[in-house]
Amino acid sequence: MESIKRLNVPKFVLMNLLLALFLLLVSVIALVVGPTSVGLGDLYSALFSSQNDSIVSQIIFDIRLPRILFAIAVGGGLSIAGAVFQAMLMNPLAEPYILGISSGGTFGAVLSFLLGLSFIGTQVFAFGGSILVMLLVFVLGKKFGELEPNRLLLSGVMIGAFFSAGILLMMTLLNDSLRTAVFWLIGNLSLAEKDNLVFVLPLTLIVVLILILLSNKFNILSMGSDTAKQLGLEVSRLKNFTYILVSLMIGTIVSVSGIIGFVGLLIPHICRMIFGTDNRIVFPASFFIGAAYLTFADTIARTIAAPVELPVGAITALIGAPVFIYLLRKKFNFS
Repeated sequence: MESIKRLNVPKFVLMNLLLALFLLLVSVIALVVGPTSVGLGDLYSALFSSQNDSIVSQIIFDIRLPRILFAIAVGGGLSIAGAVFQAMLMNPLAEPYILGISSGGTFGAVLSFLLGLSFIGTQVFAFGGSILVMLLVFVLGKKFGELEPNRLLLSGVMIGAFFSAGILLMMTLLNDSLRTAVFWLIGNLSLAEKDNLVFVLPLTLIVVLILILLSNKFNILSMGSDTAKQLGLEVSRLKNFTYILVSLMIGTIVSVSGIIGFVGLLIPHICRMIFGTDNRIVFPASFFIGAAYLTFADTIARTIAAPVELPVGAITALIGAPVFIYLLRKKFNFS
């Protein structure tokens, strides 16, 4: 079994180094590609020279670099969250938004639009809605004091559907904010203010690091709860801690990006097809590939129809749906 195999540390380090370089390459491409093209020489001057063109520096540091860092946090966070939920619930269709947390966050955001609040108020309401749904699903998903996968999934789907209905009702009352609400529903990084990176990026990276450190416990959990308990794993504590931790991260992500689909569902499966089912490898790979994927998708979203910007969630769905259909024709490399 994957969980009892000794991890090949040199290969593990090399894999993560190559994936980090791949993410760096995609980020550099995202920095130079856009409605206003920036040459590599201009990019080098802006990053490393004290004498550079102020317009190029403004484009890079005030617009593109914050968007890339948001894409890394959101894409990487959603991807590793999907990998964790699929491992915890032992369901290949589990993903961050299926538990209804995104619907709660979007409900809070649309409510803030209806009340005419500022973007900061929208973030607070979105995060609060996510936490509310997280607590509801957490309570309803328990059976005999332990999170039960099917019960948790069904609770998330039903509560998510309830809040989605509330979102549609409120949207019928919106006027000027309707377009913003639609962008929030589809998923968009352009609404995020760069000052929010101060808490979004560090929180995501900390949660990602904790999940990677816990990855081998999910290998043990994949043997079944009863076997895992016999091997000394505190299954209930692991599930509770992981669910709350990942939900807090998702709530934070939704508060700045809205609902961006297919990242948390698709990327973990691609990683398992490439690297196998060992969660010690799948978790960090999901972060790097998910971050690169969303950075690439966001670059397409802001350039393909320039000067009009498309919601990045639409791009991830257009790319992700055909790829996921292809994966359905293959055998999921899940267990």
